[in-house]
Amino acid sequence: MNVKTYMQQLGESARTASRTISAADTGLKNQALRAIADELSHNRESLLQANLQDMKVGQQYGLDEALLDRLSLDGGRIDAMIEGLEQVAALPDPCGEITHMNYRPSGIQVGKMRVPLGVVGIIYESRPNVTIDAASLCLKSGNATILRGGKEALNSNKAIVQCIQHGLQKVGLPDTVVQVVEMADREAVTELITMSEYVDVIVPRGGKNLIERISNDAKVSVIKHLDGICHVYIDDQADMEKAFNIALNAKTHRYGVCNAMETLLIAEGVATEILPRLVGAYKEKGVELRGCDKSRELVEDITVATEEDWRTEYLAAILSIRIVADMSEAIDHIRCYSSGHTEAIVTENITRARQFMAVVDSSSIIVNASTRFADGFEYGLGAEIGISTDKIHARGPVGLEGMTSQKWVVFGNGHIRE
Repeated sequence: MNVKTYMQQLGESARTASRTISAADTGLKNQALRAIADELSHNRESLLQANLQDMKVGQQYGLDEALLDRLSLDGGRIDAMIEGLEQVAALPDPCGEITHMNYRPSGIQVGKMRVPLGVVGIIYESRPNVTIDAASLCLKSGNATILRGGKEALNSNKAIVQCIQHGLQKVGLPDTVVQVVEMADREAVTELITMSEYVDVIVPRGGKNLIERISNDAKVSVIKHLDGICHVYIDDQADMEKAFNIALNAKTHRYGVCNAMETLLIAEGVATEILPRLVGAYKEKGVELRGCDKSRELVEDITVATEEDWRTEYLAAILSIRIVADMSEAIDHIRCYSSGHTEAIVTENITRARQFMAVVDSSSIIVNASTRFADGFEYGLGAEIGISTDKIHARGPVGLEGMTSQKWVVFGNGHIRE
């Protein structure tokens, strides 16, 4: 079968299945999630064997240690997938929720109902656990999904989706609610992102190049997350102990995550007080520092920051530092270089904090806390499909509600328009 025909069949099946899952009640969806968890638990050995095949192929492809680690499954990661399914089952179901009900002068009552998106295509790389994350969120929010993982994880993803489909069958739902693309051909992605008659939304999860390609070529709406060039600004009215702890945590808690700080901005009035202390702490943790001329005058252990540094999401133990005159200059820098992900301000001046929140245009604005809190779990969403830097539909961490839309509902009692 050629790629186009194969993908068309997946699309048709998903569209049909979406009509069933969109009408499923919360209890049935939760039963399905728990049945899938049971299937994962009972099929541990086959999951590990499938993953072992992928690991061997990955080593032959020459994947580096970091990618092999992301690809690997073990008992602990299977336990985490099972726990994730239980957590999603415990979350409130957004589907069918009616809000903003108001009586109009005509006597009709008008509101909005939350509804599934329909068919969601998810394109991702390496980590097999994303298969469960994506499938569970789509299922709970009443959507059918077509999953296209990386070719390096094909055997693992097929084994996981087999467990998902068996769980769906156990509770009487069509197994085509969740499907995986079993073709490694890149043409399958091209088809998926252009099948507007079958697919309602595409969610790409991966590196910048993947997401840019999908966004540029898709004929279907895309919920995208580009760079995470996150900033922390230390104001001259900040509590220095808070500022030290926040700036250290935002960079060094984890390096390879999208909500890690990549650029530190410090008000000139407090730079002499806090920068040397921070530099010492970063050096202890092995962070390479690149800075502006003013920062390099204060501390010797900083190399020159280039224009490209301010535009770079390092995802590594590297940090750019700039000393600014005041909050206004910090905001100008953020406006110029931010990717729209997360920005933080450390200040005891509530007026400045409110101004920063009002004028900085990113999906998350944080006051007196680390950028590492920009996360669906930390925001109380329970789980997330990703973090959107878009402004339309979903913005910031995308949880169950982000996987739904709204439609208007109107209640009358024989009303006619005069």
